[in-house]
Amino acid sequence: MSSGEQAPNVAALIGDLDRLAGAFADEIGALATEQEIRLAQARYLGKKGRVSELMKALGRLPPEERPAVGEAANRAKASIEGAVATRLAALDEADLAADLARVVDVTLPARGAALGTLHPLTLVRREIEGIFLGLGFEVRTGPWVETEWNNFDALNTPPDHPARDMQDTFFVEGGRILRSHTSPVQIRTMLSEPPPIRIVAPGNVFRRDDDATHTPMFPQMEGLLVDKGVSFADLKGTLLYFVHRFFGPNLGVRLRPSYFPFTEPSAEVDAACYLCAGSGLSAGRSCRLCKGSGWIEIGGAGMVHPNVFRAVGYDPQAVSGFAFGMGLSRMAMLKFEVDDLRSFYEHDVRFLAQFR
Repeated sequence: MSSGEQAPNVAALIGDLDRLAGAFADEIGALATEQEIRLAQARYLGKKGRVSELMKALGRLPPEERPAVGEAANRAKASIEGAVATRLAALDEADLAADLARVVDVTLPARGAALGTLHPLTLVRREIEGIFLGLGFEVRTGPWVETEWNNFDALNTPPDHPARDMQDTFFVEGGRILRSHTSPVQIRTMLSEPPPIRIVAPGNVFRRDDDATHTPMFPQMEGLLVDKGVSFADLKGTLLYFVHRFFGPNLGVRLRPSYFPFTEPSAEVDAACYLCAGSGLSAGRSCRLCKGSGWIEIGGAGMVHPNVFRAVGYDPQAVSGFAFGMGLSRMAMLKFEVDDLRSFYEHDVRFLAQFR
């Protein structure tokens, strides 16, 4: 302190601090919300509050007088904080009393919870199963983790086939794989029972794909019919009946020659692209969904290869059969006119609620 600066009056300073506690107690009694109380507390105890402003004079006091002022300041702070706690507790008790005083008619009906809906992929799977059950097929399932023999070897897939590469198939410990199709269910069924066989095999499969029309995991439905005298005409008739039952009689469908190791002859089954109405153009550009072709592949099919029959112990001279497979996600895309397959896996309730 400079020689010309007068020291504060200690008694007056202590008196001012004591009066602040009383002033705060009077002020807080009229406050009705926690926000108002906290604002008032800040006006007294904040960095620029009234207590802090008075304490600025502490540095001008002689050292021997400072403890008395500090004690008064602590006393004021404790009083203010105690008043805050007491007032907040009183507000809480008042709120609780108001809640308990409310009259509730327990005889009134409760608000019903919003009902959910089956997932669109489940709806599609059930509808497809129903169509084939009506044709005399049975539903069979199998494990997700498979042996390479069931997934590839028994299905006439050579060791150097690209589908067996690590960039296409998920390999797990013990020399097993995540099945890349549900065809192993067909193998397991033929190994366990003699013909005639008429089954569909729904289930999740796994491939290393991810874009608007592919996902790493997706549900698939495969079918197998084995009996005497089965022809490609039976396959074509079955597929056309299914497609027109599922999509309606107006959807364009085509079968085009293809190749699969486990069927011969083989065909791809395509449906007309709904986004561009089969024109290949959408908004003046090449359609991003069908990539300008006007068609979307929905599955593959063909007559069961004789080597597959030999692998399971069937005589290819005595029986014949056909097999087919389709991605349920693509079927749902076409059925519900969804332009991005990944929408089915994002769990957006707003999207899923449309299928109630």
